[in-house]
Amino acid sequence: MGNAADIVKLKDVARRMRLNIVEMMGVGKTGHLGGSMSCADIVAALYFYKMRYDPNDCGWEGRDRFLFSKGHAALAQYAALTELGVLDRQFLTTVKQYGGVLQGHPDVHTPGVEANTGSLGQGVSVAVGMALGFKLDKRDNRVFVIAGDGEMAEGQIWEALMAADFYRLDNLTVILDKNNLQATGKTKERFDIGRFSEKFVSFGAYTIKIDGHDMGQITGALDEAETVKGRYTAIIAETVKGKGVSFAENVAGFHNGMLTREEYDRAMAELSAPACDSDGGLNA
Repeated sequence: MGNAADIVKLKDVARRMRLNIVEMMGVGKTGHLGGSMSCADIVAALYFYKMRYDPNDCGWEGRDRFLFSKGHAALAQYAALTELGVLDRQFLTTVKQYGGVLQGHPDVHTPGVEANTGSLGQGVSVAVGMALGFKLDKRDNRVFVIAGDGEMAEGQIWEALMAADFYRLDNLTVILDKNNLQATGKTKERFDIGRFSEKFVSFGAYTIKIDGHDMGQITGALDEAETVKGRYTAIIAETVKGKGVSFAENVAGFHNGMLTREEYDRAMAELSAPACDSDGGLNA
């Protein structure tokens, strides 16, 4: 678990990432604000605390791998890569431009992106394949993948997790961004598969439940996952869609929506002067 100084630093990184996300959204452009904001704390902890990663050489063979299975949340990855200096800050205003570096979903032509993802369910399969490849090559690289709770209705994910169990992929950590909303409303009202802990356990996972906005819990879970031997780890992170922007929190319309000028300015103001609450999240 990160020490107090680590936690303070990571909170500020996550805040800056959220500012980057809002800047990428801009005014009058559709984008996936909600799901990018809900996992920003987790992505910050991965890149700035846990993963072996050299921002000066994002093709370094010894690096750990990170993938978004919920590829529509790519803005959170771009935000982190910008803070690391992998991506030039000037790209933030060019998201989804034809021929641009930053597309709406992860693309390997973007520096720091490991795989094309976004067709829901496929990213977990890619992560399992990467983890198995490292095992076969006797390499100690680790693989981290974030999936969404709406995405868990995809059968391909569970097929992949059966393989992760069979091949004992203890170098794989699957993180569930459980923000309880999907494109058109509450996940439990659209397709409620529920009981994630029991399901992950039955599919062979060492399972941890956390508050996905508490940096202490996030770093502690990532540390714990690294100690697990003989099976993969699933971290179930309870999160808030749109976290950090008061008017977007728990609002399904911001799954893939747009900001007015007033909303953009308000979001930037809220994130520019945050107050941290007692459990590590942002008071928005």
